[in-house]
Amino acid sequence: MHKLFDLSGRVALVTGANTGLGQAIAVALAEAGADIVVVGRSDPADTGERVRSVGRRFHAIGADLALPGQSEAVVAQAIAAFSRLDILVNNAGTIHRADAIDVTEEDWDTVVDTNLKAAFFLSQAAARHMLDHGGGKIINIASLLSFQGGIRVPAYTASKSGIAGLTHALAAEWAAHGINVNAIAPGYFATNNTAALRSDPVREPEILARIPAGRWGSPGDLAGAAVFLAGSASNYVHGVVLPVDGGWLAR
Repeated sequence: MHKLFDLSGRVALVTGANTGLGQAIAVALAEAGADIVVVGRSDPADTGERVRSVGRRFHAIGADLALPGQSEAVVAQAIAAFSRLDILVNNAGTIHRADAIDVTEEDWDTVVDTNLKAAFFLSQAAARHMLDHGGGKIINIASLLSFQGGIRVPAYTASKSGIAGLTHALAAEWAAHGINVNAIAPGYFATNNTAALRSDPVREPEILARIPAGRWGSPGDLAGAAVFLAGSASNYVHGVVLPVDGGWLAR
């Protein structure tokens, strides 16, 4: 049974892994045996220390994934670092909160390009390598707003709904070629992205009261789902958007 979750000898590329959910996923994959490449705009030194502390190799790539033409170069650098790429986690994301009537085109493009466009082109670049090397695992980070509308986050909701659709589309094309494409849909987690909500005296208790588990998620709560979707335990799992939400969608 242990072998189903053993990632020894594999290399994972995780975007947006300097803090929060991305960092927790990167560390979890490292604890399961994978070497880790991370991509982002910020210094991932803390993530690197955590990965190395469990005996795995670590490599960081600096890139702004909202800019065009980054994906192929990032994947090429990841492969060059450790000579292979087995797992891609499309976690990098951003959010802009405003009434829909006030959202600018620039705000929209920044969110959609970072959350959705980059995920597709990174997946495409990774799949070109995986198709020639026996397959691989692609894990997209979706959201509860892949299923629901949300409040004051129209671009984010559109991008995360798109991630769910993209997960289904890529799974349908690549499953027969040994590439598993799935997604994790986190609920309300205590991260930088939710700091404004958690400090809101009205919204925070409303949200907490709606979570059957009775608490906000912590980044480590994603570890099991990430390792499952990255390992051989999920070899016959394709196109799933897996909620990790404390029961939110069950209400």
